[in-house]
Amino acid sequence: MSENRKPLLGFVGKLPSGTALGNSGKTHCPLCMGLFKAPRLLPCLHTVCTTCLEQLEPYSVVDIRGGDSDTSSEGSIFQELKPPSLQPQIGILCPVCDTQVDLPMGGVKALTIDHLAINDVMLESLRGEGQGLVCDLCSDREVEKRCQTCRANLCHFCCQAHRRQKKTTYHTVVDLKDLKGYSRIGKPILCPVHPAEELRLFCELCDRPVCRDCVVGEHREHPYDFASNVIHKHGDSVRELLRGTQPHVEALEEALAQITEMNSALQKRVEAVAADVRTFSEGYIKAIEEHRDRLLKQLEDIRVQKENSLQLQKAQLEQLLADMRTGVEFTEHLLTSGSDLEILITKGVVVERLTKLNKVEYSAHPGVNDKIRFSPQQRAGRCRGYEVYGTINTKEVDPAKCVLQGEDLHRAREKQTASFTLLCKDAAGESMGRGGDSVHVAVVPKDKKDSPVRTLVQDNKDGTYYVSYTPKEPGIYTVLVCVKEQHVQGSPFTVTVRKRHRSHTGVFHCCTFCSSGGQKTARCACGGTMPGGYLGCGHGHKGHPGRPHWSCCGKFAEKSECTWTGGESAPRSLLRTVAL
Repeated sequence: MSENRKPLLGFVGKLPSGTALGNSGKTHCPLCMGLFKAPRLLPCLHTVCTTCLEQLEPYSVVDIRGGDSDTSSEGSIFQELKPPSLQPQIGILCPVCDTQVDLPMGGVKALTIDHLAINDVMLESLRGEGQGLVCDLCSDREVEKRCQTCRANLCHFCCQAHRRQKKTTYHTVVDLKDLKGYSRIGKPILCPVHPAEELRLFCELCDRPVCRDCVVGEHREHPYDFASNVIHKHGDSVRELLRGTQPHVEALEEALAQITEMNSALQKRVEAVAADVRTFSEGYIKAIEEHRDRLLKQLEDIRVQKENSLQLQKAQLEQLLADMRTGVEFTEHLLTSGSDLEILITKGVVVERLTKLNKVEYSAHPGVNDKIRFSPQQRAGRCRGYEVYGTINTKEVDPAKCVLQGEDLHRAREKQTASFTLLCKDAAGESMGRGGDSVHVAVVPKDKKDSPVRTLVQDNKDGTYYVSYTPKEPGIYTVLVCVKEQHVQGSPFTVTVRKRHRSHTGVFHCCTFCSSGGQKTARCACGGTMPGGYLGCGHGHKGHPGRPHWSCCGKFAEKSECTWTGGESAPRSLLRTVAL
């Protein structure tokens, strides 16, 4: 039987650079990081030492399983088929990819042995001058020789004993260092049921390798053949499956490359946007700081201006007070200590001075006030290209200067919204130019003072306030408009609420004859008629007003309120004329 085999895999694609440790071809355990010792192949195709797997914490789940298990293992391939039963299933998690691994009945030691990893470990050990390899016979001393016939690694002592035995005298024994160029030096794979026999056959029925003793025992009458004869058929099936898998590998590599590229683009975009945010925020901060400095300078200028005004007023009042005191003291002294002649001599000067002093006009109150307010939400224009907010206002609203504007100041309709505008001004009569003042409006019926109408005051933020209300009933209403709890100019005032505006039910026409299409029975509120039995008006005929009018009430204004009351004087036939 030939031992030369065609490689199982005809082609192998390049594995991703991030492939985890433990795959075939690797020599170190991903857990202990040492060379594999009795490596076991997990269903996820990761390889781990047997002892390392036994140290993993198992978990138990209830599973319905039959005699056959999907988990590939050498220890379970010869078990008899059992009927399905409910039994606890012990499992572990792959330490590399966290895949759930259901352990066979034999536990970790029943998992498939990774012989390829064993061969790689031996090759790795050979590259290190045999360091780490022990004799296959005594399991004690380091390996020096290898029997090519038995495929066993031997120490010096066991090699001499191997040559003295008759059965192995003529076996080919070579130095271990002479095997460094080999790609495979693995030991023979022995049958787990018959440890003395090598697995050389393949049972087609059970789809597993067997030995000579197996085909005469458990696998009697099963079709089988040498492994070297069936490897091509099974290898081709694996190759075909690999061909179907390889495109997925390429697609995933491409997807990962795109993800990496997108991640790189994302990072660049984030950095660019972050730079924009920083540039914007830094510019905005500078704009705010500059606006802050402007406001503080403006505030300082206001302080200086007001203080100068106060100091000037103070100096003037102090000088006036000094003059007054001089005049008063001198006059009192003259009247109390002067003789009659002295009084008469100086009377003219004293009277002239006191008269002049008494005519001097002065204000008993400070000429300026401390009314300075900061409005943080008021727009202050643009600074460095940014919209900024916050203004300093020294104006103080004067209710007596505030005025009311609007067409609905003194008239309104029931159940229709009426409105007017309040324009706030300061003591100088200038518009405030800002909002935020305390405005209160009340609309009270004259005969129902305990039932005020709900009002809405909208601050336009420019010194004007839009006031609206909807009276429910006709009558006389009193409107009170107060700013800072003081009535504005013209408040309170009365509003006459009339009944709801009545729409016209007829047509606005030139004559009944035209609008009705020549109907004889159509009438008009103007009272005009035409010869020939026409009950409605016509151009140039009796009763026609000579200009367009409403057919329902006779009014001449197109935009007007209908006055038809629905009485006998206006038959309904005159309301149904049609505009042609």
